[in-house]
Amino acid sequence: MHKNRASMPQLFDDYEESAEGSSECTPFISDYKGHEYKGISCLHFNAFQVQSAMYRHAPDELVLGYTQTMMNFLMFNEQPRHIGMIGLGGGSLQKSCYRRLPKARISVAEINPDVIALRDSFFIPKDDERFVVHCEDGAEFVQRQPDEFDVLLVDGFDNHGQPPQLCSEEFYRDCFRSLRRRGILVVNVCDGQKLIPRISRAFGNRVIVTDSDTKSENTIVFAGKDDILANAQWAGLATTKSA
Repeated sequence: MHKNRASMPQLFDDYEESAEGSSECTPFISDYKGHEYKGISCLHFNAFQVQSAMYRHAPDELVLGYTQTMMNFLMFNEQPRHIGMIGLGGGSLQKSCYRRLPKARISVAEINPDVIALRDSFFIPKDDERFVVHCEDGAEFVQRQPDEFDVLLVDGFDNHGQPPQLCSEEFYRDCFRSLRRRGILVVNVCDGQKLIPRISRAFGNRVIVTDSDTKSENTIVFAGKDDILANAQWAGLATTKSA
């Protein structure tokens, strides 16, 4: 989920809702017609926050800064074998990984079937031998897969923000256990700064915290097993700091 520091209602003056859903609790798609956002489709749960964004002319490109920051897990592992993801949204990270990492398996947990139902609208790949979307709670998803992922990306939100089951220290311990040796967890905590100490404790203080960009309140946490974060090179990233 993207949370912008600017006056959010201004972003919604020039969009048209899709007929595929528009109630407050049901995800809906907006297609922007105004100059600054022309050619962008967004996924929403409400009219004040963007869950995901896509260029209609280039659906595999990453639009939002926080997704670009999350993809920096490639600085630590250029060839992950298995990537786990919690939260499907409009599939920005999923499409990027599918295109850029043809040898990686990608397993996605999305609890909301209405979000999954919109996957074709965002050109999310069909399930195949290396890409699968599970309609499943993210906490249960990691709990049942110990020692499975090289990379785990957590970007799970609903209409009220981050679900409680994805915010507990127990959940982050399960994330730790789901990772293989030298695995890495990447979490979009948005403005949930209280979550950072929980992640840090679950990963033995092996974390890096970075703002995604100057225009948003998204904070991205990288947490690693063993020494995978030790030699990080953070050129070009904004406001990087240790937790």
